[in-house]
Formats: sequence, structure tokens, C-alpha cells
Amino acid sequence: MDRPLLNRRLAEFGTTIFAEMSALAVRTGAINLGQGFPDTDGPEEVREAAVRALRDGRGNQYPPGPGIPELRTAVAAHQERFYGHLGVSCDPDTEVLVTAGATEAIAASLLALLEPGDEVIALEPYYDSYAACIAMAGGTRVPVTLRPDPESGSYALDLDELRDAVTDRTRLILLNTPHNPTGTVLTRDALAEVARLACERELLVITDEVYEHLVFEGEHLPLASFPGMRERTVTIGSAGKTFSFTGWKVGWVTATPELVGAVRSAKQFLTYVSAGPFQYAVAEALALPDSYYTGLRDDLRAKRDILATGLTDAGFQVFRPSGTYFITTDIRPLGFDDGFAFCRTLPERAGVVAIPNAVFYDHQDQGAPFVRFAFCKQEKTLHEAVTRLQRL
Repeated sequence: MDRPLLNRRLAEFGTTIFAEMSALAVRTGAINLGQGFPDTDGPEEVREAAVRALRDGRGNQYPPGPGIPELRTAVAAHQERFYGHLGVSCDPDTEVLVTAGATEAIAASLLALLEPGDEVIALEPYYDSYAACIAMAGGTRVPVTLRPDPESGSYALDLDELRDAVTDRTRLILLNTPHNPTGTVLTRDALAEVARLACERELLVITDEVYEHLVFEGEHLPLASFPGMRERTVTIGSAGKTFSFTGWKVGWVTATPELVGAVRSAKQFLTYVSAGPFQYAVAEALALPDSYYTGLRDDLRAKRDILATGLTDAGFQVFRPSGTYFITTDIRPLGFDDGFAFCRTLPERAGVVAIPNAVFYDHQDQGAPFVRFAFCKQEKTLHEAVTRLQRL
């Protein structure tokens, strides 16, 4: 057969670097700080809730299309609990949609809201599924690059560059804060400018807020809380990052009934429904006390500091993240400038796996000397990784 078997717009993504690096970790016995999943499970009481649901026969068959009422109510209560003081609220019956993780929420939102040829502005570097989902929806991605500032040790959004990227073909902005992979938490002033721009140019915004509870400096502010944004924002959340159950794939969309209805129309032809018993467990997880959320944040902040200090001592330039559980580093002080080559040899040289940031860029030269490490691991694992990295 002469015709290619893979759609040409998806062929450019190929096998992901994550699979390659994970296979390399297994083959070499390296510590995998590449892929962002914890090496311990979340709260026991939440696991027990999933077991109870299975044993009681709840969710073993198709759950309701929008998600079980208990979870939709819990999502609405969670927003009210943490962001009600900012004016954020949603109706669990009409403004919440449960999805197969945040990845499906992103895909369904883009498929629902884009027409072929529409432009989507995304902050570069960006999670790799963004580019693939924009391509599947027939859209055109327009990257606006977050740039590293070695003096401050952080990344910044150039608001003038964002404004200049908007054209008559721009349909929406795809925003991620706290931001993977840079760990940037967009400030109130930056978000206010994004909101102003969206209102002025009649843009929709899809905002990926899955790391909302993993903020170490600053604060997480939902974009939907800004003036004029409730009716034009699709907010995406997830249980995976907050409760350390990435394999359950339970996420959600919150938005106005019109937007949720549009996203649901696309979502029903993707997974239809998913994770029935886990939905009951996540509903209980969202009601955990404040001490759980602060404990999670404080635990990950301590792990961030262990790895950041170790990477600095090993010779990397470290961009200490304000949120998420990823650290971006510059490898040039170690005498390297190609992140792909560096990461492919790191397991043999030091027994640690990382991810080259260039995979998150359209402009790969911008990300070439940067490498991402995950710190959502046990402290003993991070200490061992730091010891191994001293070999460099």
C-alpha cells in the first residue's frame, strides 16, 4: 500500500520521547525523573472508596454521560471552596463535564470549538498533546514563547508578544498555569492582561489548571474569575496530579452550559464515558480537608528543594519552579547544548532519566539546551538521583 497509514498532520509527532526515555530507564536501570507520575499512590481512604464502589456495583456499567452526579457536585463544591471568594461558581447539573483525564478534556474542547484553519495561541514550551490535539481539530498552532531569565531563575510571558500573535484568524488561547514544563505560575497582572485581550478580540480561552494545588510561590488564580471571562473560558481540572492517581484518568471541564454542551458533543465520540468506579472515589477525594492540600504542597516543595539543590551542585543552571512538579535546567554550564543527545546518554553516564525540553517547542532551537526533571518521587529516590548526578 503506497498511501501512508498515519494522518500526515499527526505523523510529525511520531513515538513520543516519553516512551523512549521510559524504555531507556528500564533497560539501563536508571532512575526515571522524566515522566511525570508519582512513585507512590494517593490517600488510602480514596483507594478504599474506589474498592467500595467496585464491590457495591457502582459505576461498573456506563455512568451518566456528563459524569456521576456525586462527582459533578464535588467539583462544583471544590471550586466554591477554593475560589468562591473570587466569584467562581458552577452549576453541577449544567456546567460540569467529567472526562477521561485532562488530556481528553483538552482534545474534546479543541475538537468542539475549532473549525479548520482557526488559529490557536499556546504558550511555548507546551505539553505535547496540545500540538497533537490542535492538529486533529484542523487548527493552526501559534506559539508564544515563555523565555528564561537566568538572573531571576524563572520564565516570563511577554505580553506584547502575546498581543501581537492575535490575528483575524485567532479563535482561542490555550493557557496552562501552573505551567508544565517551566513551573511558571502566571501572576494576577499577567492573567488580567490575557483576560483583557480575550475580551477585546472576542477570543475563547481553554485553561489547563491541573496543577492548581501545586503552587509553591505566588497563588493560583482561575482565569474564569477575571472580568468578562466566565462566559468565554473552558477550565480543565484533574484528579491525577492532586491525588497521585494518574492511572485513573479522571478529569473535568467547567464552563457555561453552552460551552460545556459543545465540549460534551465532541467528548461523547471519544471515550463516551470512563472510569465509573473511580468517579465515586474522586468525589470523596475532593472533600478531603485543607490539611491534605497544604500537606501535598509542602511535601512537594521540600522535594523540589532537594532536587533543585542537587542539580545546582551537579553543575546545572536551575530554573526553580513556582509550581507543578517539574524542574527545567540549562545544560550549557556542563558543556552541552543538545538536550536530546544529553538525555539519551544520561542514563548510561549517570543512571538518571530526564526529558529534553525541545520536544515541547515548535521553535526547537529555543528549547535545545534545556532539560526537564520530575520531582514527584520519594525523597530517598531523589537523594539517590542527586548522588548519581554528581558523576557529571
